[in-house]
Amino acid sequence: MTHILSAKNIIKRYSGHTALNDVSIDIPEGSVYGLLGPNGAGKTTFIRIINRITGPDEGEVFFMGQRLRSAHTSQIGYLPEERGLYKKMKVGEQALYLATLKGMKQSDALKSLKHWFEKFGIEKWWDKNVEELSKGMQQKVQFIVTIIHKPRLLIFDEPFSGFDPINANLLKNEILNLREEGATVIFSTHNMSSVEELCDSIALINQSQVVLEGKVRDIKESYKTNLFEAEMIHYKNNLPFPEGMKLISEEKEVNITRLKLGLSQGISSNDCISLLLEHGELRKFHEVLPSMDDIFIEKVSNTLNKPIHSKNNE
Repeated sequence: MTHILSAKNIIKRYSGHTALNDVSIDIPEGSVYGLLGPNGAGKTTFIRIINRITGPDEGEVFFMGQRLRSAHTSQIGYLPEERGLYKKMKVGEQALYLATLKGMKQSDALKSLKHWFEKFGIEKWWDKNVEELSKGMQQKVQFIVTIIHKPRLLIFDEPFSGFDPINANLLKNEILNLREEGATVIFSTHNMSSVEELCDSIALINQSQVVLEGKVRDIKESYKTNLFEAEMIHYKNNLPFPEGMKLISEEKEVNITRLKLGLSQGISSNDCISLLLEHGELRKFHEVLPSMDDIFIEKVSNTLNKPIHSKNNE
């Protein structure tokens, strides 16, 4: 697997505070990679290092197999959580200016910007001042400016903040389209449902360290608890469950009963299905995998009070 970005043993300190402590992350090319963590965990510091806004005290970052240097930033697009457009400047004029700063010819930038403005339904705001736009429309402009030069690596920090559900879905679809076109996306958010929708892999940073990393599907699989849900019609009450099969909850609605069951080792889902079929019509049966929200809370809570390992203590 080719990694577009690799961070090796990154340490960053700020006047007695360790923001990143021996962080190593490999980001596969052509993927959407979630960078997760509670506030103050070190995510923003890591993003700033990638963009060469600051540098690590120890460790190295590699971009496409080469040590990260200033020339690589032209291949990186960054949409920060704190947006920043010139309020008194016209929208189109500013977008064109920012696109040319990223190395685009003015004619190419103008053509591409017109396309994206029409796609996002903001073309009529081209000659308006930025201050006349709603927060959501300003975010659309910044999204366009971030991707306009077709960078190989895109970094989105809370890109859906302030968007209504329709525009949030519009942005999600565009992020997936960018991945299909070959871009790699680093996606930083607190919205775990968006992580499940978009991310191929994630790294969870807590207390300056990576505490969980891997493919989303593998992580969810590893945290499963043999919990199953069944939906029955004409379910007979008081079903006797054998040892190793536990009824956790039961909900009734007219002729439909929903059961949540926990299975112990040695009891298969087929055993459970066979038993249920003896006591009614089985409409649905599926294993319940934990949500990324559940995993996030559990992992962060488990590491919250643990001491941080530091190379200074070795």
